[in-house]
Amino acid sequence: MATFSQKPADVVKKWVLIDAEGLVVGRLATIVANILRGKNKPTFTPHVDDGDNVIIINADKVVFTGKKFTDKVYYWHTGHPGGIKERTARQLLEGRFPERVLEKAVERMIPRGPLGRRQMKNLRVYAGAEHPHVAQQPVTLDVGALNAKNKKAS
Repeated sequence: MATFSQKPADVVKKWVLIDAEGLVVGRLATIVANILRGKNKPTFTPHVDDGDNVIIINADKVVFTGKKFTDKVYYWHTGHPGGIKERTARQLLEGRFPERVLEKAVERMIPRGPLGRRQMKNLRVYAGAEHPHVAQQPVTLDVGALNAKNKKAS
């Protein structure tokens, strides 16, 4: 019995739609990262981009558990001396680009390198409920129903 190794020409990509309203950020990010990498498929091959395309809507309505909403800090550096900057999760979600919270959470769960950058291009995150990918006929995935902990009870 030989080990199966999928070829890039044999990859079949589907489209998955996820509504992020009321979902916990970290739990949603792990599910999305696994779909982007293709780890949910029996044909998973580590060096091939065989993951599906993921569309996330209502990214501005995600939730954090505990005190992460006010205490979690995102850092970046401008490249200049003393150029470290920071923003809290609350500032990002209430700011101009609330979808960046989910993008960063998923990006940090994907391996770094050329393959990881290629897989991240299969992720589309939208702050509102509208998306321009209706023609791709995405299959809806109800992440909240997979596990009770995925959805935060108010």
